[in-house]
Amino acid sequence: MPERPLLLRRVWTISVLLFLLLLAVAFLGISVGSTGSGIRETVDSLFGGPEIDAVRHAIVWKVRFPRVLLAILVGAALSLGGLVFQALLRNPLAEPYILGISSGSGIGAIVGILAGFSRFPGVCATAFAGSMGTLLLLFVMSSGQTMLRKDTLLLSGVMVNAFCAALIMFLMSITQDSRLHNILFWLMGDLSAADLPQVGILAAGLIPSFALLICLSKALNLLLMGRELAQTMGLNIKAATVTLLAATSFMVSLTVSFCGPVGFVGLVIPHVLRLAFGQDHRVLAPACILGGGGYMVLCDLLARILPDQGEMPAGVITAMIGVPLFIILLKRSG
Repeated sequence: MPERPLLLRRVWTISVLLFLLLLAVAFLGISVGSTGSGIRETVDSLFGGPEIDAVRHAIVWKVRFPRVLLAILVGAALSLGGLVFQALLRNPLAEPYILGISSGSGIGAIVGILAGFSRFPGVCATAFAGSMGTLLLLFVMSSGQTMLRKDTLLLSGVMVNAFCAALIMFLMSITQDSRLHNILFWLMGDLSAADLPQVGILAAGLIPSFALLICLSKALNLLLMGRELAQTMGLNIKAATVTLLAATSFMVSLTVSFCGPVGFVGLVIPHVLRLAFGQDHRVLAPACILGGGGYMVLCDLLARILPDQGEMPAGVITAMIGVPLFIILLKRSG
């Protein structure tokens, strides 16, 4: 059988399987929470059952449903971003925040919080502006042909991250009131402020980015084999690198501006899926979107139900899972 039909069948089989798992996890995320409503009450609220409690109906549709959708989008964006950066830098331990984009977004968010802006659109707008400013600085630092070299991107990202981290520490040190708690909570990655209009805006920016990166998945395969071989296969290295970098950075910047930096999702999911399904990015790109979304829903669910009172930021859970895995991967690669 020709290669293309086999590839399409494999992509569809894996995608359908992961989509069903995502639906199951999403339903679990909508059903479970601190209010005690269970699966039956959730089904009644979602599909208009005979016994609908107004309060639980509002909790399902106005609190949990938008939050689950936001978690899906965030997990999908960070996971796909990790996959792209790992291919661009040819490093399986790379992740979306390696270029300092999250740090720049953090500076913008802190400025918005200190200025007294609302969470949306004020802080989201300043956070996005900060991430775009960081990306512009990165392009200036690594302009020209050197931008195509992975070492240049890595070193530029390290320097930008260090500079932004110093600015964040300075801004936090001059904050003396209750806004410091808001800053700390945001910097740990928080999905609690989700609502449907925000989720719709985020989806409008992310879905075209998902489609573009899926279309460029073959270019990722070529880049992973090396520049020389990719050029001999007819790939425009500079155009592909700039497009992939810009699209991924925009996608991650938009995600961070809505919920803060949620680390290690882009490290965990691409690596796990690569072990499960192989190295072909035409398979891995849609798998990362679906698998990353489901993983983020589970992490956010744990962040809601583990504390006895209140909840913790979802970024705490992703870090608790991601850091040990990062250490394991680092030792295996060493």
